[in-house]
Amino acid sequence: MLLNILQEPNPALHKQAEEIPPVDVENPKTQKLVADMIETMYERDGVGLAATQAGKPLQLCIIAKQYNILDENKDLVLVNPKWEKSSILKVWDEEGCLSVADIYGKVRRYRKIKVSALDEKGRKLNFSATDFFARVIQHEVDHLQGILFIEKAKDLHEVEKEL
Repeated sequence: MLLNILQEPNPALHKQAEEIPPVDVENPKTQKLVADMIETMYERDGVGLAATQAGKPLQLCIIAKQYNILDENKDLVLVNPKWEKSSILKVWDEEGCLSVADIYGKVRRYRKIKVSALDEKGRKLNFSATDFFARVIQHEVDHLQGILFIEKAKDLHEVEKEL
């Protein structure tokens, strides 16, 4: 089922999400939310989606399989994700967001990070991410903290929709 994507300035986008108890990761309600988020992300041409964007204040995000360097055959589900920098190098690159329609801007993010989370089965994940993969994870985890990319971006500009 397609989910409604909240749009800025919805106040729910600026609230920190709550952790999902590990025992609840595999329950049918959580699994349905994951499936709906994946369907919605692809329908809306996203590369990632946080549960907060769908109005669910839960520490859950997904990354599209084509950007998942851990397994390009499967969308990456991150439950209660946390990351830390693994180098001091930061790089600027342009970002957009499904919750901030048609606005893009340059955001400075860490190039290399270490990530810890649970997967869709509640198993522990620990991995390193670099470059675009690291950027997407940082963007989605920001959502879970109530932070939108436009709060960090410079050179914000609007891009006209294609007809």
